[in-house]
Amino acid sequence: MGSDYYETLEINRNATDADIKKAYRRLALKFHPSSNRETGSTERFSQLGEAYDVLSDPRKKATYDKFGQEGLKSGIPAELGSSGAWSSKYVYHGNPDKTFRQFFGGNNPFADFYTNDIPLQLGGLQPGVVKTQDPHIERDLNLSLDDLFHGCTKKIKISRRVMNEDGYTSSIKDKILTIDVKPGWKEGTKITFPKEGDQGPSSIPADIVFIVQQKSHPLFIRQHNDLIYKAQVSLEMALTGFSVDVETLDGRLLTIPINDIVHPAYKKVVTGEGMPLSQDPSQRGNLIITFDIKFPETLSAERKQLIKQALAFKY
Repeated sequence: MGSDYYETLEINRNATDADIKKAYRRLALKFHPSSNRETGSTERFSQLGEAYDVLSDPRKKATYDKFGQEGLKSGIPAELGSSGAWSSKYVYHGNPDKTFRQFFGGNNPFADFYTNDIPLQLGGLQPGVVKTQDPHIERDLNLSLDDLFHGCTKKIKISRRVMNEDGYTSSIKDKILTIDVKPGWKEGTKITFPKEGDQGPSSIPADIVFIVQQKSHPLFIRQHNDLIYKAQVSLEMALTGFSVDVETLDGRLLTIPINDIVHPAYKKVVTGEGMPLSQDPSQRGNLIITFDIKFPETLSAERKQLIKQALAFKY
């Protein structure tokens, strides 16, 4: 008569699935030939593989619990196995290393025992492969120009896979990530949350990287730390002077007099009225006013003559 699978795993018959996994994990590591060279360890490791192969499978376990090892390996008649028990003859594949790799997930079962790239020593075992980190995950962080001018706090909910307390199974859980947006951040700024990606038994979670994307604004175009504002003016205003009213992002109304002749390439620079500098928000870029000059579509002969007379004066 063969050995008792429960005794092999050193558990009782009321053990839960988590208890079975925990027992196999502990004993398989202890008796793995790479870490235990004592006489009999190889045979013990093989017995552990077969015991886990049976008890971790609900149908095989049900047959073993009801009919024992003899019934499991001889097969159960269909009329007796109709309850869902194993009805075929069970034969262990005889490769305990295969069971071991399947349990730990991968060809490097010991990779799971690396923490912060420092290997944990398991008896005489000295693994040669370091647990690797998943590639980082990039997400856009869409912000308005007002957000980037004033600064703000953004809370973002992510869903990720996390390992359960048993160390073998996982579940999906939500988490809130908080981003403190600093005044003056530019498009392309990256905010990294280390190891907030999906957790797995044999890998380091990926970093999550948020990349700032700036939304368009109805009045301003940002150019580095400067703000560009386009004013619509008539030809008369361009030639005779006027003032431009600009409402700033912080709610002030600037009245800027324009006394120069405004030609198509003319720009008015207002110092210190642009975006705050991210390194020093007390300092700002400039407000640059450009002009869209509206020329008349038609002119009567009389008006053309008047313009000619006006422009005939030396200037």
